[in-house]
Amino acid sequence: MDVEILSRIQFAFTIAFHYIYPPLSIGLGLQLVFMQAFWLKTRNPVYHNMARFWTRVFGLTFAIGVATGIVMEFEFGTNWATYSRFVGDVFGSPLAIEGLYAFFLESGFLAILLFGWDKVGPRTHFFATCMVCLGAHFSAIWILVANSWMQTPAGFHLAKKVKETYDGVQHAYDTDLGDIPYRIKEIALPEGYILKEDDLTSIRAVVDSFWEMVMNPSTVDRICHTVIGCWLAGAFLVVSISAYYLIKKRHVQFAKTSLKFGLAIGTIASLLQLASADSTARGVADNQPTKLAAIEGLYETTTEAPLGIVGWVGWERNAEGEIIGINESAYKIKGLLSILVSGDFLHPLKASETEVKGLDQLPSDEFLLERHPEATKEDLQTLRPKYWPQVPVVFQTYHIMIAMGMGLIGISLMGCALWKTGYLWKTDIKWVQWFLWLLVLSVFMPQIANQAGWFTAEMGRQPWVVYEILKTSEGLSKAVKAGQVLSSLIMFFFIYTLLFLVFIYTLTKKIQHGPKDDESIEILPEKWRPLALKGGRQTNPTDVDKPNA
Repeated sequence: MDVEILSRIQFAFTIAFHYIYPPLSIGLGLQLVFMQAFWLKTRNPVYHNMARFWTRVFGLTFAIGVATGIVMEFEFGTNWATYSRFVGDVFGSPLAIEGLYAFFLESGFLAILLFGWDKVGPRTHFFATCMVCLGAHFSAIWILVANSWMQTPAGFHLAKKVKETYDGVQHAYDTDLGDIPYRIKEIALPEGYILKEDDLTSIRAVVDSFWEMVMNPSTVDRICHTVIGCWLAGAFLVVSISAYYLIKKRHVQFAKTSLKFGLAIGTIASLLQLASADSTARGVADNQPTKLAAIEGLYETTTEAPLGIVGWVGWERNAEGEIIGINESAYKIKGLLSILVSGDFLHPLKASETEVKGLDQLPSDEFLLERHPEATKEDLQTLRPKYWPQVPVVFQTYHIMIAMGMGLIGISLMGCALWKTGYLWKTDIKWVQWFLWLLVLSVFMPQIANQAGWFTAEMGRQPWVVYEILKTSEGLSKAVKAGQVLSSLIMFFFIYTLLFLVFIYTLTKKIQHGPKDDESIEILPEKWRPLALKGGRQTNPTDVDKPNA
């Protein structure tokens, strides 16, 4: 394998592994805010017990997330130096804000969250919890801003470095001028300038408008879709562990109340995700039509475009092995993709007439001729597949994400129905036990959906690292050899595997140990106790153990 493939595999491995943990931290952070808010409102010790237990789990996910995320900062410079230099002016601001404000906000209050239970008052601790939750969300937002710019770049221009002698004559940046004195100057390039191979060392993106860069066309949709996915990951971790305790009849009161929190947030988040997904898909149709055609396996431009439900898509090749189209065998609903792209759900017949471009016309002839001005009509048909993503892969990852999302909606609504009717707590009934086991396994569904969605977004952008400006193959470091990337990939594989085993072992220990059932009013500091219990007055133990929700 060459340097490009190995570098892409290494980055995909490290970021996919890292992406297991931040969604859990963000989702659990939201849960902790609600748990502590209920504790402050009701002074019911069950909520306090819940907050302390889930804080320990949050601390574990945060620690592993930080450890696995550091590597990627260095990968940009080691494996993707040309890309880093090209986007440096754009990425500098959001990543600096993420590091200086979001991460420090989160980590600054983390010590109070983890270790301040007996050292600060409940309101101070609640404030620290809110700040940690806010910092986690703030961090995600600025990283997603940077990623969104790669998908839909805006608010910038291209600038080229040249060598200018003191008589005003400009020369290419890599020109050797010998002893002639010169200065380095940047000149703005016209909009739509096409990068050439010899431009890579001298051209970079320069921000024109910080606000337009931040609020590029896909930012809002991407933030909403990703953050809601994080809420789902945290919610179903709570649901999974709580359901396990109910099955084993351990910490029953704790498990019931935690399960209610997890199901409530999980249900709301899964329904919000459905609306977010619709908006995100229409954004892809507007800004990245090639990606939309790829994830739906749509080859022919057509009205009444069908929406793929399940199936398989493969490449169609000619006798020389060159890609000339796609073969697909999938169950599709006619006209539904056109309706979804139009967004006009009140007039489905009219909406079904919306034309959706297929891969046979994407990218457009104009786009290809700008990059290949000498190409003939026949050449364009040969060139077009070179600008397609890996259609067989993104078709499957996209539909896996959709399947997981719909499954989460179904499980959430079913869980709420059983909660409402009271059957969810009747653990002696066989089918209830099976449903609780389904809830235990449901923790994997948001993770699978998040990973599949990320693969769809990033692989669907290929062959571009900055959409329709800089190719992935052009962003590589020139000095790195394939053997160096391979050796570091093997090293990361063993290190990350070890970290994963440590995470699983520690989480299992925490689950086995469980919440401290005696971690109630009797051991709370005086300032944490309800007013009715101060001064040594007693209360009915059954009232203490009884939750308010």
